[in-house]
Amino acid sequence: MASNPLQGAQFILAAHQISQLPEDSGAEVAFAGRSNAGKSSALNALTGQKALARTSKTPGRTQQMVAFDLPAGRAAAGPRRLIDLPGYGYAKVPEALRAHWRQEIDAYLNQRSSLRGVILIMDIRHPLKDFDRMMLDFCEATGLACHVLLTKADKLSRNQAGQALLSMRKSLQALRPEGFSAQVFSSSDMTGVDTAREVVMGWLNEPEAEPDQD
Repeated sequence: MASNPLQGAQFILAAHQISQLPEDSGAEVAFAGRSNAGKSSALNALTGQKALARTSKTPGRTQQMVAFDLPAGRAAAGPRRLIDLPGYGYAKVPEALRAHWRQEIDAYLNQRSSLRGVILIMDIRHPLKDFDRMMLDFCEATGLACHVLLTKADKLSRNQAGQALLSMRKSLQALRPEGFSAQVFSSSDMTGVDTAREVVMGWLNEPEAEPDQD
């Protein structure tokens, strides 16, 4: 079995505002998803750790931007991070906090120069809810790559999962011909984990853009 390049990820900090995140250097990949879509379980599966990201039977527990540092070994290319964005869509989160996170996520996607792409987590049985569309719109507006993980694929038959994936790819194609992609995923039986890791590492290993010259 190939080694897991995301293994050894470590918690750095939790930020309420983007100004509290680590220095904007190196490369990072953000994970976004509606509450209870399986985002924490996906992060744990990808990093090979059972409790890196907290999972809870109470959706909406991630109410800050949580930064994880990846192991050294690519020092010449700068630090590598995973950013867990707040879970969104849980009814008991106050509207003021939801409004705050809409503003912060918008600012993060627009301003964070080290951000290489967004892994968008959707429950394969309930895809493309309002938050999902909002995130895709953000990525489209900012030109960010976005890879959709259709989680909990083990809850459907293989045929049903395949049909859901085909439908999602058609929807993404209509939004943007390039830069959006999707796959089926299950943290329970590890379906699609290697493919998702390859996407994340491909983004993290992209060379840093050269600054504009005056």
